Amino acid sequence: MTIEVRRATAADLDCVCEFNRLLALETEGKNLEPELLRSGATALLADAAKGHYFLAHEDGRVLGQTGLSYEWSDWRNGWFWWLQSVYVRPEARRRGVFRLLFESIRQAARLDPQVIGVRLYVEANNTRAQTTYRKMGLEPTTYQVMEQFPF
Repeated sequence: MTIEVRRATAADLDCVCEFNRLLALETEGKNLEPELLRSGATALLADAAKGHYFLAHEDGRVLGQTGLSYEWSDWRNGWFWWLQSVYVRPEARRRGVFRLLFESIRQAARLDPQVIGVRLYVEANNTRAQTTYRKMGLEPTTYQVMEQFPF
């Protein structure tokens, strides 16, 4: 069977929400509020300016996803594409699903001359994911993410 990657559509909303729910539970032990999660995913799927989801599927079954959002860098005069909401079904892990998602996004980024790089954030204790990301050529930065939430 061949794993393929495509952009998610509004028809994929339930799958995207479920993957995001599972991701938050697995990586951060958080139970997301279903209505808020659904509203956020709906907004992203409806507005390409906010970003996209990419889905990896095999025989009609979605195996994994990666979200994508954008950050303009005034220092570098270009866009960074941020990978987020990375989730692969447990039974599909170690099959190259994330690699295919990442390569598809990187390929699309290289076609846009204004895209200067890709970034992602990963939980500090998720060493398995960090190892995978390093194998893909991603390197830690000197930056630390800080936030004020809720605002």
